[in-house]
Amino acid sequence: MSAALDPVRADRPKKAYAARALTDDALVALPLPEGHRPEHGDLVLAEVTSVGHHKELELASGRKSRLFTGDTLLVAYAPRYAPDHFEAELPDDFGDCDLVAAGGVLGKVRSRHASTEPPTAVRVLARLGDADGRPLNVADFALPPVAPSTRWVPTFVVVGTSMNSGKTTTVASLVHGLTKAGLRVGATKVTGTAAGGDPWLFRDAGAALALDFTDIGMATTFRMPLPRIAAGLERLHAHLTAADVDAVVVEIADGLLQPETAELLNHPTTRALADGVLFSAVDSSGALFGVRALQAAGHHVLAISGVLTQSPLAIREAQAHVDVPVYGPGDLRSAAIATELLRRVNAPAAHAV
Repeated sequence: MSAALDPVRADRPKKAYAARALTDDALVALPLPEGHRPEHGDLVLAEVTSVGHHKELELASGRKSRLFTGDTLLVAYAPRYAPDHFEAELPDDFGDCDLVAAGGVLGKVRSRHASTEPPTAVRVLARLGDADGRPLNVADFALPPVAPSTRWVPTFVVVGTSMNSGKTTTVASLVHGLTKAGLRVGATKVTGTAAGGDPWLFRDAGAALALDFTDIGMATTFRMPLPRIAAGLERLHAHLTAADVDAVVVEIADGLLQPETAELLNHPTTRALADGVLFSAVDSSGALFGVRALQAAGHHVLAISGVLTQSPLAIREAQAHVDVPVYGPGDLRSAAIATELLRRVNAPAAHAV
């Protein structure tokens, strides 16, 4: 039997970024099914039982809300792949589990980085359903398909050595540079874990439209089938080009060795859309490995950026071994350099990918 969430309305629990599409108009609390495993993207009402590593929840509004024991949350189940934080899988049941990402992702932690505390623990109170009692999933709120644009829109893809290598900063900086050059720019993050900070940064940098994989129905992309991730990339790109942008910048999360990243880079959809790649690296060795791996796979690498650009010595080390320029965030924010990258994307060599 289902029960309306009122007086525990959807505006009373803390609504996480991953659950931002929910409205309180017709939400009902559904009993937790016994003997069933949660599915990727299932939306639930949960209660914090102890505060651990994640002490704040990223709300649908973008605000970081301090967490307290007893807080109720609107969140989604999904596995997570984050070498600097948690490796987490879907739980075996709807019992007690962990908050594995600040954007509102629940899972069961399998391993954690030595620098992280034990996860914030939660108790799931109910599945969330619609007025007809149908369980809700993040996938139910995906943007609809749109017809692909018939015009060519230059598309940059940003990848890196790992998480926290500077990919999002690289995307935002390039978006800003292209915008300063007079272009209308679209940006998207197509893989990763639900977190609003990245698309919001893209908008702050000047993106006319910024989307991410949650907009096409995925709380995370870890463990998602490759065809669905590739279809998601295609749909996100189509929505951006339908917004009449002059250029698109795409971020692929994590590093080249992460399974979904490696597979997506070699997928025909990515190869058809990517007109040039920027590689974000933590150090010069990573830059050398990444550029050589991408070039060997036939990708048109335009430049190196990322954390290594904070060190002049690391920049010189990289420049001594690669045949592409190294640009820091300040360089990419320059209209002149952004225009030069756009010119190189337009070159015939860019379409040999």
